[in-house]
Amino acid sequence: MTDTALVDAVRTALTRVLDPEIRKPITELDMVGDVDVTETGDARVGVKLTIVGCPAADTIERDVREATASVPGVTGVVVDVTVMTKDERASLTEKLRAGRARRGMQFGPDSLTRVYAVTSGKGGVGKSTLTANLAVALAARGLAVGIVDADVYGFSIPGLLGLVGPDGAAVKPTQVDDMILPPVAHGVKVISIGMFVDDASVAVAWRGPMLHRTIQQFLTDVYFGDLDVLLLDLPPGTGDVAISVGQLLPHAEVIVVTTPQPAAADVAERSGVVARQTGQKIVGVVENMSGLTQPDGTVLELFGSGGGAETARRLSNGQEAPVELIATIPLSVDLRQGGDDGAPVVLARPDDPASREIVRLAERLAVRERGLAGRKLGFSVS
Repeated sequence: MTDTALVDAVRTALTRVLDPEIRKPITELDMVGDVDVTETGDARVGVKLTIVGCPAADTIERDVREATASVPGVTGVVVDVTVMTKDERASLTEKLRAGRARRGMQFGPDSLTRVYAVTSGKGGVGKSTLTANLAVALAARGLAVGIVDADVYGFSIPGLLGLVGPDGAAVKPTQVDDMILPPVAHGVKVISIGMFVDDASVAVAWRGPMLHRTIQQFLTDVYFGDLDVLLLDLPPGTGDVAISVGQLLPHAEVIVVTTPQPAAADVAERSGVVARQTGQKIVGVVENMSGLTQPDGTVLELFGSGGGAETARRLSNGQEAPVELIATIPLSVDLRQGGDDGAPVVLARPDDPASREIVRLAERLAVRERGLAGRKLGFSVS
């Protein structure tokens, strides 16, 4: 005989089980099938995975087993794992789109997601390392955060966040029909071209149209869900990707990363100018590698000083409000080591000076709200 009260209790417990990739309860995703609990407490729960070989299968089965076993009165648990039918997958993707058309822009002007494009005038300034750690610091504050690794030629975000397998290749995203589910690391949803190449040493040699289509696909076909913040790690310079991002996300705000050399301001300024030409607003400048703290407390300025402030001063021309130097991140061995190990320094070494400065930047960005002026609110007054 079935104990209906226990069945109801088990279904309630399963609402706490989240799909690791979609980050929603499996009950909302129609991933729970039949549930039966006998009067003696033996429970049998059906779980429907999105695809064959779902990388989250073991995690979901474990969490379902633990949630079911936690219900008072349940004495044993059997989890029957199957795979959704084609129609069930189609229904799931339509539910996740929530009325948005296929290949529709998720982060348009009506979106409540704050979009930050992290850019630099030249490579080697630590832009990707900053992006990865900033995303993790924001997620640690309870925000829903995503990263688009738009540095197609020099993708590095998967490695910086530890999204790599034993062979060194980036973790692959799960594809449900025409919807791509991004891998999650440290609470951050991530998509990168590095996840679509089999060998990390392979060079991506694409021209403008292909680059544009790739960035567009990342912004339309990848399911990020309801994000508070989306970070884009742009390639250095003022090339095709920067222009494409400006066209696709003209409402994005730009964070310019530079180094302390005064001469670096010339190069960094150009990336900010291109962003402004596409209608984007510059939210601030981050000076990276600002100095190396010695054991006696003194700071060794290996790369000079003043580059960040000078970049902010130059970029203030042409904006209603001055562009600020919003963070000054010191040189840090732990920051570099964390990038090599795939362990963000903001989690691995929170007391490191660079970690503390990145966390302060995250706190500053986390409290900024997007205005509602000019955006549809989804209801009408009759």
